[in-house]
Amino acid sequence: MHENKEINALFHLLDDPDQEVFDTVASKILLYGKDIIPNLENLWENTVDESIQERIELLIHRVHYQDLQAALRAWSLSELQDLMQGAILVARYQFPDLVPSQVLNEIERIKRNIWLELNNYLTPLEKINVLNSMIYNYFGLKGEEVSYQRKNQFFINQVIESKKGNPLTNGIIYQSLCAMLDLPVYAVNIPRQFILAYFDTFIDFDEPVEPNDQRILFFIDPIQGQIYTQQDVDTYLKRVSVPSVPSYFKPQSNKRIIQFLLEELAKCFRDDKDAYRQDELSNLASLLEE
Repeated sequence: MHENKEINALFHLLDDPDQEVFDTVASKILLYGKDIIPNLENLWENTVDESIQERIELLIHRVHYQDLQAALRAWSLSELQDLMQGAILVARYQFPDLVPSQVLNEIERIKRNIWLELNNYLTPLEKINVLNSMIYNYFGLKGEEVSYQRKNQFFINQVIESKKGNPLTNGIIYQSLCAMLDLPVYAVNIPRQFILAYFDTFIDFDEPVEPNDQRILFFIDPIQGQIYTQQDVDTYLKRVSVPSVPSYFKPQSNKRIIQFLLEELAKCFRDDKDAYRQDELSNLASLLEE
């Protein structure tokens, strides 16, 4: 964006010690949207005062955040609500210049290799064994339990790059591949776990999802593809003293999964200096209220 008199005037006020003046200036700069980011980056490079540089960095972050809010709203209102696209939007919070094709091309490559090994004569369990072999052996995806100290494991681009995620991001990769391969695999709401289930039918989330309308054939732990039976899950629920209720076995919508990803990511920012990030992520999650 070419600088004009108004932009120059606003930039000259960025060093004003009065917080109210800065807030007013910031609000006006935000109205220009992401087109003003190159101007702000140029100003940062030509500023020697670290406190002013911090203000510029904050402004750049706010512009990106504003853009992300609009993109997430659009995704939420879209007809498809593609799960991988939603995870990419979450990653854009930390990596605003993320190029989606870098993630999508790798997912497509894994999907193509799985597709070559699948056929209609395989049972659901055999199909999942093919997926597990390709995802965890061929591609080499590893998984660890959720740790809020390892926040990069919540960003799908970092998981694809490092080949190491947590149950949530591994599960998003797994479920996305299943959707691309027409396999009825969905996340379910088992307490304290992020577990996938292979259903006997595809789910239409535009219709009310009643637990009795479908049947779960088996469960999949996306950390490393471990298969569990209904009895295994019932035993787990007894062990953690949680009564088994139908809502635990209800398939979760893509919107709910991305909302959960944002809620969990917010827990990674616990320091006082990061309190605003926790607020921002909680706000993004609230945009997805169903």
